[in-house]
Order: sequence, then C-alpha cells, then structure tokens
Amino acid sequence: MQENQNNTSNEAVVDNVNNAAASEQQAEQTVEQRIAELEAQVADLQDQLLRSRADQENQRRRNAEELLNTQKYAINKFAQELVPVKDYLEMALLDQSGQIDTLKMGVDMTLKQLVAAFDKAQIKEISPAVGDKLDPHQHQAMSAEESDAEANTVLRVLQKGYQLAERTLRPAMVIVAKAKG
Repeated sequence: MQENQNNTSNEAVVDNVNNAAASEQQAEQTVEQRIAELEAQVADLQDQLLRSRADQENQRRRNAEELLNTQKYAINKFAQELVPVKDYLEMALLDQSGQIDTLKMGVDMTLKQLVAAFDKAQIKEISPAVGDKLDPHQHQAMSAEESDAEANTVLRVLQKGYQLAERTLRPAMVIVAKAKG
C-alpha cells in the first residue's frame, strides 16, 4: 500500500515537473513571439519614419521651388502692363510729322497707360501739399529754408514719391521750413 502511495506520489511529482516544463516552454514561445511582434513593429515604425522624413524633404524642396518661382515671376503682371507704355513711347519717337499737338497727345496717352499700370500694381503717388508736416517715412527733406511757416512743414515738392501698397518705393523730395533765426 505504501508502494502504491509512493507510485502515486512519484507520478504526481512527475506530472508537476512535466507541467512546469510545458509551462516554461509555452512561456518561452510566448516571449519569443512577443519579441518577434515588437521587432516587426519597430521595423514598421522605422519605415514610417523614413517615409515621413522623405515626404518632409520633398515638401521642403517643393516649397523652395515655389518660392523661387513666385519671386521670379512676381513682376510678370506689372511687366505686361508696361509693355504697351514702351510701345507708345517708341511710336512717339518714330513720328516724323513734327506736330507738337500730336506728340503731346501721344505722351498724354502714354502717361494714362502708365498710371493705369501703376493703379493695377497698387503703386500710389506720394505728393505732399504745401504746409504738410514732414513725414520721414514718406518725405525726404532736401533742404530747409527760413520761413514764416511752421518748422518742418513742406514748402515745395521737388519730386513726387511713390509707394507700393504701404511700403515707400521712393520718398517725395521736399524743401521744408525752418524757423527764422
């Protein structure tokens, strides 16, 4: 009977050892599977990263090319507006009639064409009136003359200025008043 109990006890120990070995083997397989899954995930993420970097570089290159083209051709519309002005000036120079009125009319038409081109390009005149305060952003004082007028006010305009949208292209050249001294 004791032999029976020893056999049963030995069988239980063997079963426990076998079960433990099987569990350990299963755990190793599960760990190996998990490692393989994680390695596949890492490879996929590395691939995604490389693709994202390539897409980013391609976008940067496209943006740089677009910026260059924008800068290169930004003046295109304005240039198209100026071509007829040049044509009119060339026609005026070719006129052999000697009639001043005809020449004056041609120059007037050319000026109107140029003003229209300026308007389309948002180029505005800076033409200060006598008595306006000197604005250093839009006016350039060429000289100052003693006057009864308030100091630093415009006495005369020597040359008009121009601005593109809100940026000064060329300041108006003016003579300003200074206090009598």
